[in-house]
Amino acid sequence: MKRNSLSVSAWEEPDKVDEILRALDTRLDGKPAAAWSRKRHRRILNVAMKYAIRRRILRTNPLPKGKDVASATRTTNAVDKRSLLNSQQAAALLDWLRHRPRGGRRLHAFFATLYYCGPRPEEAVALRVEDVTLPPLGADDQWCELLIHTATPEVGKQWTDTGEIHEERDLKGRAEGETRTVPGHPALTRILRQHVADEELGPGDLLFQGERGGILAGSVIRRAWGSARKAVLPQHVFASPTGRRVYDNRHTRLTKWLNDGVPPAQVAEWAGNSVPVLLATYARCVEGQLGDLKRRLEAAGDLPEP
Repeated sequence: MKRNSLSVSAWEEPDKVDEILRALDTRLDGKPAAAWSRKRHRRILNVAMKYAIRRRILRTNPLPKGKDVASATRTTNAVDKRSLLNSQQAAALLDWLRHRPRGGRRLHAFFATLYYCGPRPEEAVALRVEDVTLPPLGADDQWCELLIHTATPEVGKQWTDTGEIHEERDLKGRAEGETRTVPGHPALTRILRQHVADEELGPGDLLFQGERGGILAGSVIRRAWGSARKAVLPQHVFASPTGRRVYDNRHTRLTKWLNDGVPPAQVAEWAGNSVPVLLATYARCVEGQLGDLKRRLEAAGDLPEP
C-alpha cells in the first residue's frame, strides 16, 4: 500500500483533488454513478478528511464546498408514481403467488401482509405469531392488528457477530424498544388465520418461515416477486417501474391510505415514519381528492362575486 499510495501532500494539489472526485463520481465502465452513490462516496470521503484533520495529518479539508457541489449530487426520496400497483395488479400478483408450486401459500401470506399493512420487508420477516391479534373465530369479517417491534435486515455473514445473514435490530429511525401497531384489513385476517393453521404455528414461532424453518430469505422473496411480475404483468408493464421492487408494496399501501383520506399523522404512525418524511416521500402520489378540495373552497365562499 505504501508503494502504491500517493503522499498526503497530494490533497494540497487542486488538480489531484478534482481527479479523485471525478473517479468517485464515475462507475468502472466510465459512465456517471447514480446520484445517491455520488452523495454517499463524498460523505464517506468527508468523514476521512475530518479524521485526518483531527489527527493533524491535514490542516484543512481540501474537498470543495458550496451550492455547486450540493446541486451536482442532488437526490430525492420522493416515490416514483409509476412504481405503484393498482388493485387489479395487486390481486393478480397475490393470486399467482398463492398458486406457486413451491411455498406459494406461505409467500402469499407474506406479500399480502406487505400489501395490506405496509411494513418494511425486514419488519415483516421478524413478525411472530404472537405479534398478530386476530378477532375471535367466526369473526373473519373484522380487522386484525399487527404489533411491529423488531426488524431483521439482511446485512451479510461477515458483518454480524453471530455469523448469520440477518441481524436483529430496533425499528428504523425509532427509539430503542419502540413499537407500533398497524390495522390489517379483514381480507388479511382470513389469510393469516388460514396461514397459521396450515403451518401449525405456535405463538412464539416466526410468522413467515423459510422452507427449512428460520427467517424467510430475502433472495427467496425477491425471486418469487420477480417471477410473479413476469408471469402476470403485460410485457410493457413488466418493463416499467410498476411494482419492480418488493418495497413497492409498502409504497402502494401508504399511498392508498393517504388517497383514502387517512390523516397523514395517522399514516405516519402506522408506517413508522415522521410526518415530514411521509409527506416529502408520498406527496406526489396523492390524487383523487381535487374534486372534494374544490367543493370545500367553493363552500368557504371567501371570494367576491364578479
